[in-house]
Amino acid sequence: MTAPEPADSNPATTGFTASPPPPKPRSEAVTRQTNHLVTTGCLTLLIALITALGLPVSWLWYRSWHDEKANTARKDATLASILEHARATADDTAHALDTSDATDTDALISVIWRHTQAPVITYDPARHAFTATAAQSALYDEKALLLGGGPVRVTRCFVYTYAHRPGHTWTSRLSEHDPAVCRPAMRIGGLAGLARTRLSSMYAEDLTHANVRKALDPTGRLRPYDVKSVKRTADTITLSILLSSSDPMADQCYRFTWRIAGANDQRTTTAVPVSSC
Repeated sequence: MTAPEPADSNPATTGFTASPPPPKPRSEAVTRQTNHLVTTGCLTLLIALITALGLPVSWLWYRSWHDEKANTARKDATLASILEHARATADDTAHALDTSDATDTDALISVIWRHTQAPVITYDPARHAFTATAAQSALYDEKALLLGGGPVRVTRCFVYTYAHRPGHTWTSRLSEHDPAVCRPAMRIGGLAGLARTRLSSMYAEDLTHANVRKALDPTGRLRPYDVKSVKRTADTITLSILLSSSDPMADQCYRFTWRIAGANDQRTTTAVPVSSC
């Protein structure tokens, strides 16, 4: 039995031609090109945004660092200036005590007060030593990028000690303390300033125990003022008043002197700490 002949694969004998493979769509190439362009554009835009935001942030960081450094330098310089002034005050006061003819305790306190302006000055007779407590402040200009700049006050608390032995010159010692040590003295200073202002506004006939107490402490609740005495002369009135702070150890007696001064008969009052009332 004879096998069948295979079909003729010759195109010429079959009568039709095989089709070539279809070309790739044009849209696919366009899509790849578009994606590439979009990716490149996004990267470019991202780099531009990072640059645009990075420069201001870097500038703000530098300004903040620079301002903080400048403020620290100004603060340190101001604190150093306060200390230098305190040391000069200690030396000047000791020299003033050496050259003064005063021997009375209150007269010596007056000399110390004129130079130190210390609100609280105490005397230790056993050591023949005076202790003056005072806070000293100064301002410096603080730089700030946004809000909050301007004058800033810094304060240091000092205790001056002046001692004298027969046959020797006065010696001074300056020590610095925590600001809390000076708070009672600062309160005493505020009370003395307020009393001086209110007494200056009063007439001579009104300066009695009762009127002065009412003028200094209208409510009668705080009782920071204890009027000890009122003495009158022809043209002056001297009042001894004990000023009290939150610390009993820092209470200070003051002598207020009221007088008529000037061509316009202006009422004035001076206030000086004394050893006792």
